[in-house]
Amino acid sequence: MFKPLIQFVLQHLMQQNDWTAPLLQPYANQTLTFDFKVTQVNLTILPNGELAVAADSATADATIHLPPSLVMRLMRKDPLAASLIKIDGDVALGIEVGKILSAVRWDVEGDLSKVVGDIAAYQVVELGQEKFKQLQANARNLGEMLVEYWQEEQPLIAKKTSIEHFNQSVDRLREDADRLQSRVDKLLAASPSSESR
Repeated sequence: MFKPLIQFVLQHLMQQNDWTAPLLQPYANQTLTFDFKVTQVNLTILPNGELAVAADSATADATIHLPPSLVMRLMRKDPLAASLIKIDGDVALGIEVGKILSAVRWDVEGDLSKVVGDIAAYQVVELGQEKFKQLQANARNLGEMLVEYWQEEQPLIAKKTSIEHFNQSVDRLREDADRLQSRVDKLLAASPSSESR
């Protein structure tokens, strides 16, 4: 059911980002599986560098695991999210295709302009970007409020200063223990019983 839609979206994005074809051509006839936990999508790289939906029975050369929470982090441009992607099989293939696909951009304004005209498409995209920024700001504010609540009212999260203080105390304790061990070793070495041995 979703395969024709996925195929259409992929081909449309590849046409809008035609620079991807020469980069994907060296990986022709290789198959990737994108595992989103809730569903899997098998893609084959065609000789012309386009992507096509592969059969469910196709054997993947590489599998890229992207749980929904990680997809959301990638969409928010979280710098740590990319390091959490798990790849099985041909890791080099997975990394290279992942880099290419992460640089693909959808020209929303161009697609809308074909339906509603250039000016209306521009205004819709501007309004959408403004609303998206507001949603991001609201989500950030809510996150900050929850962190403050969990640190102050219902202490579930430690404050950064408390963690730093704890780490410094542990470091001091470790240094003190090392000094004590050194003194004990010197005392044992200097004691008469050790000389008689």
